[in-house]
Amino acid sequence: NQVAELRDKRLAAGLLHSQLPKSDRLRTLQELEQHRLRLLYLSPETLFNPKVWQILLQPQLQINGLILDEALCLVQWGDTFRPAYRRLGMVRPTLLRHKPPGSQIPIAAFTATANPQAQAVLRSVLNLNHPQEFLLNPYRPNLHLHVQTVWTPRGRRQRLDQFLQQQEGTAGLIYVRTRPDSETLAQDLQRLNYKTQPYHGGLSSAQRRSIETNWQNDRLQFVVCTNAFGMGINKPNVRWVIHFQAPLLLSEYVQEVGRAGRDGLPATALTLVSEPTGWLDNSDRQRWQYFLTQLQSQYQTAQQQIKKLPVEGDLRNVSRDFPQAPLLLSLLHSAGQVEWQDPFIYRRLTGSVQRNPVQDQRQAAQEMQGYLQARKCRWGYILQAFGFGQSTRTFSCGHCDRCRRGSRSL
Repeated sequence: NQVAELRDKRLAAGLLHSQLPKSDRLRTLQELEQHRLRLLYLSPETLFNPKVWQILLQPQLQINGLILDEALCLVQWGDTFRPAYRRLGMVRPTLLRHKPPGSQIPIAAFTATANPQAQAVLRSVLNLNHPQEFLLNPYRPNLHLHVQTVWTPRGRRQRLDQFLQQQEGTAGLIYVRTRPDSETLAQDLQRLNYKTQPYHGGLSSAQRRSIETNWQNDRLQFVVCTNAFGMGINKPNVRWVIHFQAPLLLSEYVQEVGRAGRDGLPATALTLVSEPTGWLDNSDRQRWQYFLTQLQSQYQTAQQQIKKLPVEGDLRNVSRDFPQAPLLLSLLHSAGQVEWQDPFIYRRLTGSVQRNPVQDQRQAAQEMQGYLQARKCRWGYILQAFGFGQSTRTFSCGHCDRCRRGSRSL
């Protein structure tokens, strides 16, 4: 979508990804080699494709900067889902070794949701020494935040139905946490004649693009989606976002509710959560525990496998004998037990674990739980969590459910 907008403005932008037709891919690679592109969009995985990487290493190819957009993906996904993110810190120094003496390649990372912990991870992984920081207050006065307890699975659905009936056909998003939930809920709502589709990472690229286009053009009222939806998409008139299931991380929550009200007009974000005891509905608790258990299992496997991996090695060769090597190395890098010499060559470090990724995620999950259970202003809690606490200790937005306690209107 961003490349299309730039091309409409006659700016020389290109993109590379695995779903492109071969002819488009070859044309973009030729434009890159011929210095005809001003901006190239690509994922970390595509960046490390051998053909792409070799072109970028060419001494005569001038690179004026590296930009990591949606940098929160590195923090959220780099350890367990998209391990290529953990190797990005060695891109700049490796490129500079292949460029003429005196070359400079500035690097920048952009995200709308970087709390102090996320900022620290970005500085560490990207090897940023004393970077300039530009921090903007995340407060959105037009975005009204609400959290509502539902006591049973049936009550959750009933509250969703009530909410949708109040929206009078306006555009929105429904977030769930798993692919099956996206499919099942979308089918249920289609039977009620809502114009909607499920959206998740298991769909083909063509399916995802079609759904995005239909939603952008208001042929779909809303999409029932996982966190795979939203990156790089700008639809100004989204009037509401509902979390049918709450995310594990506060940064993920802020990212997702931020899709609403981009035109500056009032918008609503509603999150439905299970009752706190878990006796009547423990689905939220089970979901969060499943995620942390999976992470714990992956981390334990990495610790068991580390002694089997060569002390030094090329990821491309090691992966032949250890198919899980990219994931294992990303977890070990997160724990401070591995360092990258370049984007492909790693070296194991001796000594104790410097940090525990599982414990980090557990603390981050507790922060989200604190938000859901907060008795004070929702926005005030977010601002403190994002490092703006000195000026927001008594902050009151005046329009979240806590500031308007007693009012049930949404």
